[in-house]
Amino acid sequence: MIRQCDEHDMGQICAIINDGAVAYKGVIPEDRWTEPYMPMSELRHEIDAGVVFWGYEDSGTLQGVMGIQDVQDVTLIRHAYVRTSNQRHGIGAQLLSHLRKRANSPVLIGTWAEAIWAIRFYEAHGFETVSPLEKDRLLRQYWEISERQSETSVVLASPEWLQRNTQASTKAFTGS
Repeated sequence: MIRQCDEHDMGQICAIINDGAVAYKGVIPEDRWTEPYMPMSELRHEIDAGVVFWGYEDSGTLQGVMGIQDVQDVTLIRHAYVRTSNQRHGIGAQLLSHLRKRANSPVLIGTWAEAIWAIRFYEAHGFETVSPLEKDRLLRQYWEISERQSETSVVLASPEWLQRNTQASTKAFTGS
């Protein structure tokens, strides 16, 4: 069952993020890895900034979480993690599908450039990696991350975002 998470889920959300993030250890740049990967204070900061977490629950226990955040004219998918013991069972795909249906605007996703499995996952669900120049612009406009994190990240865009921005570029180019 997919449900919106609340204050009572904070411990489970943090545990799932930190368990799932172990996959990044040794993959992302060493200076970006911390223990824990996301402390409770950072999770609280993300929620206070507008990230709403949804969870996949089985037998009364959250098995995966994914956040959604409306920022200006886009919806960001944030902090998508599944417990290591439950990965590759479709939980992430179900959460992503659920959140895309809830999105009120085109969707953008940021992830680590070296997390090839994450990039492939999003590509398999219709997202496309934007150019490095566009990535830099989008990260500055919609995310609050360090310059170093920006350097080591990619942004993937939904077909709706790509269509909207292709039309805008065409209009700017043709003057219509």
